Amino acid sequence: MTNKNTINSLPLPPGDFGLPLIGESLDFLRDPNFTKKRQEKYGSVFKTHIFGQPTIIASGADANKYIFTNENKYFTNNWPKSTKELLGAASLSVQVGAEHQKRRKILSQAFQPRALSSYISTIEANTYKYFEHWENLGNFAWYPEIKNYTLDIACKLLVGTESASQTQLGDLYTTWVNGLFSLGIKLPWTTFGKAWESRQLLLQKIEKIIQERISSNNSQADALGLLIQAEDEEGNRLSIEELKDQILTLIFAGHETLTSAIACFCLLVVQHPQVLASIRQEQEELGLNMPITLENLKQMTYLEQVLKETLRLIPPVGGGFRKVTETCEFNGYQIPQGWSLLYQIGYTHKDINIYPQPEQFDPERFNFANAEEKSKAFSFVPFGGGLRECIGKEFAKLEIKIFAALLARNYQWELIPQQNLDLVMVPTPRPKDGLKVNFHRIH
Repeated sequence: MTNKNTINSLPLPPGDFGLPLIGESLDFLRDPNFTKKRQEKYGSVFKTHIFGQPTIIASGADANKYIFTNENKYFTNNWPKSTKELLGAASLSVQVGAEHQKRRKILSQAFQPRALSSYISTIEANTYKYFEHWENLGNFAWYPEIKNYTLDIACKLLVGTESASQTQLGDLYTTWVNGLFSLGIKLPWTTFGKAWESRQLLLQKIEKIIQERISSNNSQADALGLLIQAEDEEGNRLSIEELKDQILTLIFAGHETLTSAIACFCLLVVQHPQVLASIRQEQEELGLNMPITLENLKQMTYLEQVLKETLRLIPPVGGGFRKVTETCEFNGYQIPQGWSLLYQIGYTHKDINIYPQPEQFDPERFNFANAEEKSKAFSFVPFGGGLRECIGKEFAKLEIKIFAALLARNYQWELIPQQNLDLVMVPTPRPKDGLKVNFHRIH
């Protein structure tokens, strides 16, 4: 173990703090190749100054392993001010340490296999409903539609609301999400100010739903029903105040990143017809009218590879921030207390030593025989890792897989020409022109 004095005498990682006050924040937000350029210049660990903080950016499986395994020892979760305030103090995403672990245990009850199994019929029903709607539309921008689809499912499963995207809940939600990564200035006309106002109205609506549920003996089999009943080891339940923040966080988590993953799957698969043909072939071999169950979904091994490769190539979340709580050492560099640390998912997934031809879409790399991600721990981390790994990971995989299987069985889609397919990366990757398609049933 390196002692304090030795660590303090280690050099800081190479890099540049940029301009006074604003540092390199503008470049970081505007330049999609910000990290790549600096990695080429300084290596996989470098320093910068973004969002008002001296920050170390570290890429690769070894960096991920170091960060994820030292959670609560050297590092703690860190979000920009706007995100923290809009998610709320009780939100699992904001909680740290022992409090976070206790809450996580309670919330994870909504994502156990038995709970997941009970969500399947709701996901299926909504999926068919949207497919029919899209078939009637014919030509449309798919991304905003997928966003409505995932929001409807999240709200139905979390608070029992039907077709939430078509109600005031949907509008409030959109305004709220837009402020999550903004300058946290609370004035009525700022993005953050409008988002704050929407948060208050959303919490009122959620509270009303919770109160109604409690007074009607809470019989519905959904996540809210489970969370109202859920207890920790000491028999404590979540308070209504806390339930509100947690539900809002889960709606966000169960919707924003999923929309990105589903849209990117639709884009990549239509650009690689042979992959779509192989997905269909697997569905045909399993039986096109095979019901969707957790067991049957496990048999869709090729589809699983395609979804993994989608999440490798275009992970919905590019990385995550941590705060350094104790000075430590990584790769011979000093990581100073009080600094910010940013781990990289996107760049880890393009490590040429683990993923040959990393820019290529190749589901075969996750074939059981090849299984490249098995070769190194923390080299495939679309859901993060360690104590803060995404709690809804299995739910996300369930929803994407049901969507993908039913889509491939029954429908065909083509990209409409002359559209911009470049990805906008913030807050989650999506095609610039909204992914315009021609959508129809296979006859």
